Parts: sequence; structure tokens; C-alpha cells
Amino acid sequence: MITASGPLLLDCEDSAWFRDQPDAARGAAAALGRRIGLGEHRTAQLVLAIAELSTNVTKHAVDGSLLLRVLRNRDVAGVEVLVVDGGPGMADVPAALRDGTSSIGTLGIGLGAVQRLADRFDVHSVPGVGTVQLARFWPHPLPPSVAGEAVVGGITRPIGGETVCGDAWVARIDTGDGAADEAAREQPARAERPASVPPVLDWSAMTASGTRSAGSRPATPAPRRSSGLSGAGRSELVRGATAGPGHGVLVMSCDGLGHGPMAALASQAAVQAFRNGAGRTPEQVMEEVHRALRGTRGAAVAVARLEPDGRVLFCGIGNISAALVTSASRGNLLSHPGIVGLQMRQLRTYEHQMPGGGALVMHSDGLSERWTPGDLSTLLHHPPAVIAAGLLRQAGTRRDDASVVVAKAAR
Repeated sequence: MITASGPLLLDCEDSAWFRDQPDAARGAAAALGRRIGLGEHRTAQLVLAIAELSTNVTKHAVDGSLLLRVLRNRDVAGVEVLVVDGGPGMADVPAALRDGTSSIGTLGIGLGAVQRLADRFDVHSVPGVGTVQLARFWPHPLPPSVAGEAVVGGITRPIGGETVCGDAWVARIDTGDGAADEAAREQPARAERPASVPPVLDWSAMTASGTRSAGSRPATPAPRRSSGLSGAGRSELVRGATAGPGHGVLVMSCDGLGHGPMAALASQAAVQAFRNGAGRTPEQVMEEVHRALRGTRGAAVAVARLEPDGRVLFCGIGNISAALVTSASRGNLLSHPGIVGLQMRQLRTYEHQMPGGGALVMHSDGLSERWTPGDLSTLLHHPPAVIAAGLLRQAGTRRDDASVVVAKAAR
């Protein structure tokens, strides 16, 4: 969705995962609703919805988890709930949403009531595969600035046994107006950040606003030249890439080397550099992140810029997988070897065209690359966060931190 200030983006931060913990999920939701100012009545509705969703997943899902996190923009903060499971799925989603239909043993309010309570509710389910459910709760009356759907969404999950994640994703809008972009950086950062190190869950931190500072703007790039093929098929290698007019959307995926607190520190440094930097092209952003990661263990990083005319500029270092995906095709985007912050060769930016009805998908090596366009074919018309959660369920492993970020062309 495009608003007066550009494509809609929402900050997404401080995730907390719950597995087989309905009481803990309800308690965390109640505390969170009070802290971010949802109001007593709205918080009670959030807790009621969490009770239905978490009890459902505990009693009837296979390998089910509930993710609770904060959404915000400069005007308001809300709560997003994502429920992901590996089966058995729903054969008839509309029937499951009708009043009077509730899983045996739940509180009995049913998914239809959850749908009415939430400001945004989305379900994707495939029998035998599993279900992804998304519910968002904002203070009422609903602020106009959060109406519609954000064009970027993602998800992170730490390796089994860890409470901090060394992966991160972040997105911001570049208007081409230095003053406007500086004002945007003064807003809460649009990112899903790893939990603080050491790994202590502090709900009050979910509402804290960080201090922003502007970086210096890189010199004007030289004219570009093009050649070559990428691993995804026809693309254009761009030297001295320049940002186009209008609202561009910059997206970064970062995988701190290894896992645990030290990997999280590296990804936090990358996210902070992305937020505060002045880079407008993927190469400029990558250079800023490279400088910020010196002294850390380094990271694999990929940066993309989505232009209003459908062009996608991409620059990647390390093993972040990236692709432009439709229901029938997957065009892989080419990254180059190296470790951002430690060893990085000459940067290369590739230009692609976003396919109609498609999406940009970037993920860390906490997901297998053995997924196909068919795995996303029924997901692509859902919100980016639901697509990301569905891909994590399909291809995620427990042997490493995992993250997925999905961006759609603004319409």
C-alpha cells in the first residue's frame, strides 16, 4: 500500500516465541498490551484472542509455535501475533471462521471471533502441510497511518536452545529528499531486531525509542555500465548505480556469523548502520554496514532497493539467498563471496525487474534452498509476513538461526 509519505512500512521488533505455553503467551500479551498503551478493553480482547490461538495450536497442531511482537510507526504501537504450525491444516478455511466452529477443547470463541477482534486477520492453510495465522491489534479508534498492508514483512527465529537470534532484517523508505529521509530516521526503526544481549526479555524495551544520528552522504556515483548474466537469468550488472526518483524501498537481510550473543551483536550493528546511514543504493548501504561491522565477527549481508518503476537493485555478500518469485518461477539473485566487516571484494550491483504479481524473498542459511515456487504459489497473495512465516515453516531448520524477509512492489 502507498500512503501520502510513500509505501507503508511498519517497525517490527523484539520477538518472543512460545511453544506449548498458552498461559505464558496470555500473560506476556497482557503485559505487553498495557505497556504499549492499547487500553484496558483492547488488551483484554488481545488476551482473549491469544487464548484461543495458543490453545488451538497446543492441542491440535503439529510442531506449532506462536510469535508475539510489537508493531509501530511514528504515531502508534500495536501487537502482532503469528501462529505457525506443520499440520494438519484446514480443509475449509471459510467454514473454520464461521461462528460456532471451534476446535474441541478450546475456549470456544472460535476463529471467527478472533477475526472480528483483530484489526487485521489473515489465514493461510493447506491440508497436510500446515497453517499460518496472523492477527494485529491496534488501539481504537484505528489510526489512519496503519490502515492497509505493509509492503515488507519478515520473521526471525533463533537456533534451538538459544533465546537470541544472530539474524536480522530491516527496511526503510528513501525519498531522495535529504530532510525527509532524516526525519524518517528519527522515527522508530523499521526492523526486526535480535533480542538484547545477554538474552533477557524486557517488555519495556519493546516501546523504547533509540537515538538516531545521520551518517555522511556518500559521494555522487559515477555513470553506470552494464553487462553480464546473473544466476537468475538475464540481468544487468550496474556500476555506480544511482537511485531513481520517487519513494524507493531499501531492504536488508543480515546473518551474523555463527549464532548466539556474538552473532546477535554483529547483526545489531548492521541494523543500526542501516537505520542511521545515508546510503541510497545497495552498494552505498553495504559500504556503511561494512564499516560498522569492523571489530565484530562479521556477517553475510544482502541489500535490495525496490524502485517505483518495478526495478530491483541488488547487492549481496555472503550466503544470504535472494530471489524474485512468482507462483511459477524463481529467479535467484547473485551474491559474491566475502564477510561484511572483515573481507569484502569489489561490490557489484545487479538490476532486475520485479515480475508482475511477484515478490522479493531473502533468507539466511537457517533455511534450506530446496524450496520451489510451488511452495509459495498459494501464499503470494497474502501479507509479506505470512509469506515469510510460511517459507520458514517449509524450509527452516533447527541447526542455525533463521530469518526471512519478503518485499512486494508498492501499488
